[in-house]
Amino acid sequence: MDDFIIIVDKLSDWQPYYPTESLVTAKDYLFNQNYQGSKNLRIINLSKKYKYLSSGYYCSLLAEARNHRIIPNLKTINDLSKKRIYISDIDDLQLVSEQMLKKYQHIQDNVVMISFKVYFGQTKIPEFKKLASDIYTYYPVPILEVRLNFDKVWKINSIIPSSLSDLKVDDEEFFGKSLEKYSNRIWRLPKEHKQYIYDLAVLQDPEEELCPSNPKALEKFKNACESKSIYCEFITKKDLSRINEFDALFIRETTSISNHTYRFAKKAESEGLIVIDDADSMLKCTNKVFVAELMDRIGVANIPSSFVSDAANETIESLENKFGYPMVVKIPDGSFSIGVKKAENKEELVSILEVMLNKSDLILIQKFVYTKFDWRIGVFDGKGLYACKYFMSNDHWQIYNHKKDQADDEFSGDSQSLKISDVPKKVLETAIKASNSIGRGLYGVDLKEDDAGNVYVVEINDNPNIDDGIEDLVLGQKLYDIIVEWFIQKIEKKKHPRQVK
Repeated sequence: MDDFIIIVDKLSDWQPYYPTESLVTAKDYLFNQNYQGSKNLRIINLSKKYKYLSSGYYCSLLAEARNHRIIPNLKTINDLSKKRIYISDIDDLQLVSEQMLKKYQHIQDNVVMISFKVYFGQTKIPEFKKLASDIYTYYPVPILEVRLNFDKVWKINSIIPSSLSDLKVDDEEFFGKSLEKYSNRIWRLPKEHKQYIYDLAVLQDPEEELCPSNPKALEKFKNACESKSIYCEFITKKDLSRINEFDALFIRETTSISNHTYRFAKKAESEGLIVIDDADSMLKCTNKVFVAELMDRIGVANIPSSFVSDAANETIESLENKFGYPMVVKIPDGSFSIGVKKAENKEELVSILEVMLNKSDLILIQKFVYTKFDWRIGVFDGKGLYACKYFMSNDHWQIYNHKKDQADDEFSGDSQSLKISDVPKKVLETAIKASNSIGRGLYGVDLKEDDAGNVYVVEINDNPNIDDGIEDLVLGQKLYDIIVEWFIQKIEKKKHPRQVK
């Protein structure tokens, strides 16, 4: 049996299109035992209706119960059935729709509503191409009708699932091409060269300059997947709607609660995928205020710190008495030393705070503790995976000197990789205790060790660097194998909980 099918209400619904053996009626899918027992089935549900308790609704419902991958899935159907939910969820699309519709301003006196159809994220109207793609990312449904109303500004009024029977003759060819493009790109039939046991997505941004894994490291990770019969595909932020194709997601792009990486993690988890970085770890680690408070609670030494909400004289005097100068001032969700400043005196402290408080209501202040290097302990599944010393940039107090061009040799300091067994016991134990307070995923714990042997947690990174020639210098390919093996174990435990001990 093919592992890709298209569900229609009646076979005659497909009459305008090329014949295909992948066509199945909704009734057959619901009641035929062959489909009930099949594995790894991928489905496009083209039923006329997805409303609650309709046959189209039941197809998506049972597909999830049978562990089949279907679009639209049940969550999407339910979301689109509740207008108050999806309209409030697409505020960021409103701006896109306003920009797309500027050229209609000259006829707005006569036109108050515009509608257009979206076929697998594609539309015939060039001006709406980006909007169509963005909407499909949020709501992956084969055919959607988008309606926009004008009331002072253009706004999305509704997003409604549509069916084959709603298409006019001149729309049918465009739908057919969109489906062909979608199925060839996404469902990969037949699977290439060999049978893969699971599918893993690696989210990355090819244009990101300070990415958590360089191209050679990503290639090593893919090699580890291939050696264990795992299909590995590098995806980008445009592929959110595809996430339910995969069994697991590995995020290799700088994470942030305010960008698409968090949405990917949340959506992947809701679809039942195994995820690194999981959304909860992302939420906790990306905020330095949370980490500082957590370390205090669990009794792990961290750099003496306070968080403030103003730059009043009383606040400044309290900080001066507690830390003295210089002080380190941090935006809570910065990464790669971005949003981290050093204040040498009161004037600098006040100036930095006034700028940062426009971005965050709380700012973290830390005592300045200079060391020649920071420890980075990679902790994976509660155990030490790799260890590095990151040295400060030349004549600078941080690992990264953002005043330099990234191509400059002095942009970042040197690094030294060590065996986990060579890491001082106190450093390793502190790193593991700190990361275990967040979860059991992949973390990079940054620590400072002063001349007296005291160890302090600087921060916990949910999205630590794994670069070719640096973090993998000791373990080499084995580092990537360990991560892939963990994914396999977690997937198998989820799919066959009674068989995996």
